[in-house]
Amino acid sequence: MKYYAVIDTNVLVSAMLKHHSVPGSIIDLAFDGPITPVLNEAIEAEYRDVLSRPKFHLPEDLIEDIINAFRQNGLYVDAEPLDIPLPDPKDRVFYEVVMEERKEEDAWLVTGNIKHFPEKPYVVTPRQMLDIILEESDL
Repeated sequence: MKYYAVIDTNVLVSAMLKHHSVPGSIIDLAFDGPITPVLNEAIEAEYRDVLSRPKFHLPEDLIEDIINAFRQNGLYVDAEPLDIPLPDPKDRVFYEVVMEERKEEDAWLVTGNIKHFPEKPYVVTPRQMLDIILEESDL
């Protein structure tokens, strides 16, 4: 089974800082498993910008490998703007992309900041996404 998931930047950063973690498992499943990451150019740019911050000490070649993995494995969509109030306006693009993809497929928004988004069954934590996949598959 395929799972379409918009991955919030905080999940990606957590995965990079602690690979053997639940967020790390989500990224592994997105790059080589049943998750198809869903994003757009704005999300890709945010990934690159945040991962490049000096405080994370991530090598440039690793960042390029990550971005290339999203390009190879991801589904890029053009999302319509939504007029929805969120605590952090920068999060709007993630919600817009998941809502756009949900027009075609079941899609999830995977975030460590669940309270930053509307309370919906498709807005999940990395642990919840992993549990959904494990319940429905033989991983």
